[in-house]
Amino acid sequence: MFDLEKYRNPSLAEALVITSIIFSLLGFFMIFIPNTIPHIPVLFSIVFLLLYGMIRKVSFTKLQESMTNSVTTSMGAIYLFFFIGILVSVLMMSGAIPTLMYYGLDIISEKMFYLSAFLITAIIGISIGSSLTTVASLGVALMGISNAFLLNPAITAGAIVSGAFFGDKMSPLSDTTGISATIVGVDLFEHIKNMMYTTIPAFIISAAVFTVLSPLNNVGDISAILKFKEDILKTGLVHYYSLIPFILLILFSIMKVQAIPSIIYTSITGIIISLTHTSYSLENISSFLFSGFYMENIPDSISSLITRGGINSMFFTLTIVILALSLGGLLFGLGVIPTLLDSMAHLLTNSKRATICVVLTALGINFIVGEQYLSILLTGKTFKPVYDKLNLHSKNLSRTLEDSGTVINPLVPWGVCGVFISSMLGVPTISYVPFSIFCYASLILTILFGFTGLTITKSK
Repeated sequence: MFDLEKYRNPSLAEALVITSIIFSLLGFFMIFIPNTIPHIPVLFSIVFLLLYGMIRKVSFTKLQESMTNSVTTSMGAIYLFFFIGILVSVLMMSGAIPTLMYYGLDIISEKMFYLSAFLITAIIGISIGSSLTTVASLGVALMGISNAFLLNPAITAGAIVSGAFFGDKMSPLSDTTGISATIVGVDLFEHIKNMMYTTIPAFIISAAVFTVLSPLNNVGDISAILKFKEDILKTGLVHYYSLIPFILLILFSIMKVQAIPSIIYTSITGIIISLTHTSYSLENISSFLFSGFYMENIPDSISSLITRGGINSMFFTLTIVILALSLGGLLFGLGVIPTLLDSMAHLLTNSKRATICVVLTALGINFIVGEQYLSILLTGKTFKPVYDKLNLHSKNLSRTLEDSGTVINPLVPWGVCGVFISSMLGVPTISYVPFSIFCYASLILTILFGFTGLTITKSK
C-alpha cells in the first residue's frame, strides 16, 4: 500500500517548510473562514504541491502517478462507502434504525438524567453512525429538557457529546470508522472489535462519572422525549422483527465475515423485511438506495434522523478521501513524508514511541487544521509503514487514529465538530470539554496501552 515511488530527496529543513506551508493552508481556511468545506483547502494544498514539484523539475506525469497510485491502493475504502450508503438506507426503510431509536428512548430516566442522556445518545449514535446528526436531533431535545429544569448545561452537553461520539466511533455505519480501518488496510469489523479494548473501559468510566453527577431527584416532565417517541411510532416503521438486520451484523462480526459481504447479506435481508410492512415499488427502492430513504409528511423533530443514507450521501466523504489520499501521495512522491520519517527513525523503535508519535500527529492536525477526516487520513497514511517495519498489526494504528482523531475533534473550539456542536447545543466548546469524559478517556487509555504494550498485537 505504501510502495509509492519517491522522486525527490529533500533536506529535513525543506520538508519541514513544505509541511508548515501545507498546515498553514489547511489551518487558515478551516479556522478563519467560517463554514469552509474541507475539500477546498485540501485542493489548494494539492495545487501548491504540484507547482512545487514542477519547480523542482519533477514531471507532471510523475506527480500525477503519485496521486493516482495512492488512491488506487485505497480503493477498498471507496467501495466500502458505497455499500455503507446503501446499508443505511436499507436499515431505515426496513425499520431497523427507527425501531432501535424508539425502544432506546425508554432508557431516559428522570432521576439519572446525565447518565440517561449519555446512554441514549450512544445507542442512537451507533444506530445511525453519525455523531453530528445525533447531536442536532436528539441532543437538542435533551438540552431543552436540561434547560427547562435548570440542570447544568455543560454537563448535559458533555454527556451528549460523549454518547454521540461513542456511537460514531463504534458504528459500522460511521464514515470515520470506515476511513480509519481502510486507510491502513484493516477489515472494518476487526477494527471495531479491536477498539473495544479502549472503548469499553472508556464507556464504563463515562457511565460511572455521569451516574455520580446525575441529580437524585426527578428532573420533572420529560414530555419532549415522549413526543419524540410518538413521532417515530407514527412513521409505521417500528417493528420488533425489524431489528433482525442489526442482529445479523453482530453475528457476521462474530463469525469474522468481511465487511462488504456482511453489508450485502444484511442489505438483502433488510429489503425483504421492508416488503413485509410496506409496499415500496422497485422504483422507490432504487431511489432510496441511491438518493437515501425519505418519507413525506413526517415531523421536523425526526426528519433529519429518518431522511438518511443512499450512495449519494457518501459523496462528501468519498471526495474528501480521494483528495486527502492524493495529497498524501504527493507528500510521499515528493519525498516530504519519507524525509520526516527518516529523521525520526531513531525514535520510532517500539510500540510505545510509535503510539505517542501517532497520537501527537493526530492531535496536532486536529488542533492546527480542525478537521477529523484529515487527522485520520494523513496520520494513517504517514505511520502505516512505521507499524509495518515494527511488525505491529495495523489494527493497533487504526484504533489509535480513532482514539486521538475521531473523538478529539469535538473538543477543539475551532474544529468542524466543535463549532457545530456548540452552535446546536448553545454551550461553548470550552464549557463542555471537562465533561466530555468519553473523549479524553479514550485518548488516555490508548496512550496507556501503548506504553504498557497491553492489547498491542503483532503482525502474523
